[in-house]
Amino acid sequence: MFCQRCGGATATAIVEARERPVCTQCGWVTYLDPKLAVAVVIERNGEFLLGRRGPAASASGRWSFPAGFVERGEVVEAAAVREVREETGVEIALGPLLGLYSRPDETVVLAAYACRSFRGVPAAGDDLDMIGWYTPDALPDMAFPHDTRIIADWRAWRSRESVPAFGGEGIS
Repeated sequence: MFCQRCGGATATAIVEARERPVCTQCGWVTYLDPKLAVAVVIERNGEFLLGRRGPAASASGRWSFPAGFVERGEVVEAAAVREVREETGVEIALGPLLGLYSRPDETVVLAAYACRSFRGVPAAGDDLDMIGWYTPDALPDMAFPHDTRIIADWRAWRSRESVPAFGGEGIS
């Protein structure tokens, strides 16, 4: 790794009680910030739309909610809508933020949203090789530890808001 200030080589040093890259020439400390990702819970008739992650994706062969990284300069909510479109081909009306999920030593922070409505016929795209509808009580092999927390937060939102299940309206 090279210094973003002067281009010099970096070495690992303890700074503020953590290992961090430090430039050997100018002393610049590089703070490795987490990457932000988004996920969206899409529900229809009590089932979640999940995608099986393809061979090139992390956690390949396992299932998760439509998700992906927020690009630099992109509004987080717009990234959520874009990722759903890229991975499933459906257009959504984004609902509220369900939660933020992070773990020690994890490089990604995930913002999970509910979906208020959607239209289109889901089809696997982008990083997915298959999609399907699953009930919360009969999920396939889920990809990430935060998936169960997302489901719990989605259930809490549904019970607080008394949101009716999507019964197929708005689906083309």
